[in-house]
Amino acid sequence: MQPSSRKQGTGTGGAAPGNGGKLVALLVIASLQLMVVLDITIVNIALPHIQSALDFTTANLSWVINAYTLTFGGLLLLGGRSGDILGRRRVFLYGVSLFTLASLLCGLAQEPWQLLAARALQGMGGAIASPTALALIATIFAEGRERNRAFAVFAGVSAGGGAIGLLAGGMLVEWLTWRWIFFVNVPIGLLIVLATTRSIGESERRPGRFDVGGACTSTLGMVALVYGFIRAGEKRWSDPLTVTAFVAAVVLLGAFLLVERRSRQPITPLELFRDRNRSGTFAIMLCLAAAMFGMFFFLTLFVQDVMGFSPLEAGLAFLPVSAVIAVSAAVASQLLPRTGPKAVMVSGAVLAAAGLGWLSRLEVTSSYTGGILGPMLVFGFGMGFEFVSLTLMAVSNVAEKESGAASGVLNATQQVGGSLGLSILVTVFSTSSRHKAQDLVRAFLARATPEERRRFGRTGALPPQLREQVLAAGITSAFVAASLMAALAALIAVLVIQTRAEDLRRFQGRAPSP
Repeated sequence: MQPSSRKQGTGTGGAAPGNGGKLVALLVIASLQLMVVLDITIVNIALPHIQSALDFTTANLSWVINAYTLTFGGLLLLGGRSGDILGRRRVFLYGVSLFTLASLLCGLAQEPWQLLAARALQGMGGAIASPTALALIATIFAEGRERNRAFAVFAGVSAGGGAIGLLAGGMLVEWLTWRWIFFVNVPIGLLIVLATTRSIGESERRPGRFDVGGACTSTLGMVALVYGFIRAGEKRWSDPLTVTAFVAAVVLLGAFLLVERRSRQPITPLELFRDRNRSGTFAIMLCLAAAMFGMFFFLTLFVQDVMGFSPLEAGLAFLPVSAVIAVSAAVASQLLPRTGPKAVMVSGAVLAAAGLGWLSRLEVTSSYTGGILGPMLVFGFGMGFEFVSLTLMAVSNVAEKESGAASGVLNATQQVGGSLGLSILVTVFSTSSRHKAQDLVRAFLARATPEERRRFGRTGALPPQLREQVLAAGITSAFVAASLMAALAALIAVLVIQTRAEDLRRFQGRAPSP
């Protein structure tokens, strides 16, 4: 433990004096996190419109998502450390400003390369601002109930941002144009910059210099790792570029560990992983992010391509998830001081696994209320529990000078876990769909008329009702795999996480014993 190096609720890091100033600061930080998180999903609904407007090929269209994910996931560790060294308010403003400018450039793009370059800048801005936002909360709010409530708000925004992004994307695409999914960030970003200058004070700058070797190897290694997972989902695991990316990731991340062991001022202090609970927290986040990304992706596919929902209807279908996550996050913030992190983490992961297992029973004839709403609410309640407990444990018992690095690792784990999980689930989906299609093709040709056989020979396409069965089979198999990922998170919580007296004292706002 390093209690002597912490500042407990002094306000030096960030808020105007008094509860009113802290509330404004929390609203500013939560608004930024919402804008960054929902941008990952808001673009999905607009992809067909972007493709037709800018003449993207189908293969290149995926990079509208990947350009953001790669830079966001790859630069998170550097962003977290920058706030510790340069001052969190300053770095937060830089990140918000860059994200806002990049959003404007995205909306103005006239060529595919322009949009992809602007999306990469967006990811860079998010990577700078997001971990700094989490570190600001740890600096502004005193340990105990005050910080628990702040983290509950932050976690609810982080977990619910994906669903809100789907809804916002559907509304903007249907009512305005795809460009507004980017333009909407501009006034929000400007308001955040203005409010930050008025409500958040500068944190204490820590003397030191950047670990250039660690920054380069960790960033390039994570970019290679995320790219490898994305490439595997798009192509196959044996694809030469996929293999090359994974080999490069292993080499670069191995070099990163060597650099960090020898560096006097590492970008990611390896002491962060010596704490058993924090290491378990990172592993649980990896598993749950994998399951969560898959849930949003495949449910969006199911409600639009099988159930025939419009983009707006698909967005509305996810609203209950945001509501239940907000409720469960508030409940978790009250439970943590009484029960400690283990009970909350185990319960949340079990609920998430149960919800995903329930979704694996979907059929082509399933209705929204009968087959989707119930399991989605169970999953959301579990994730609200998880995001509060995980964010608290990631920065608990960390020296203030290292809280940016700790939050950066947690955010990076979420992005890498999401990319890894989605790639695995897409592979499961593709394999199951292919087997189902083969069975249906044999059955279809056995009873098809000569005209239907000739049509199938020309197009290779099954009738719409059979295509829906193929899609549903693949999606339900993916949900089985996602449920296993959440179950693995529950197992890690049971075996690794400990409820320690000093953690309970921190959650209750009492100083830990010396």
